Amino acid sequence: MKNTTIDINELTIKTFVESLRPEDIEIRKQLDIGYSYDGKTITLFEIRPVWNNPSEIQNIEFAKIRFYKSRREWNLYWMRASGKWELYEPFPKSTYLDKIIEVIKEDKYGCFFG
Repeated sequence: MKNTTIDINELTIKTFVESLRPEDIEIRKQLDIGYSYDGKTITLFEIRPVWNNPSEIQNIEFAKIRFYKSRREWNLYWMRASGKWELYEPFPKSTYLDKIIEVIKEDKYGCFFG
């Protein structure tokens, strides 16, 4: 029998990502938002054509959220210009995924959406 249990964390992140996506389908061909989730790590990324080869699509990661089971907490990371992930020091961790999502939405320091 197939497991049909809905992962509340995936539902939460899917709802968040859907709220970020452009409504217009034509705009989504130029800029869209996506995510990956493996049960412990969520990666948020922009989906857009490569500037000098529009037929090639690239995913540009901008946020990573990782769940540490032993501490029962989520850690938030942002992508530096160097391409390295760094703990988001203004609000690096929470026991609630919703709180982490609020920090990303607010983007007080322009680390996630520029």
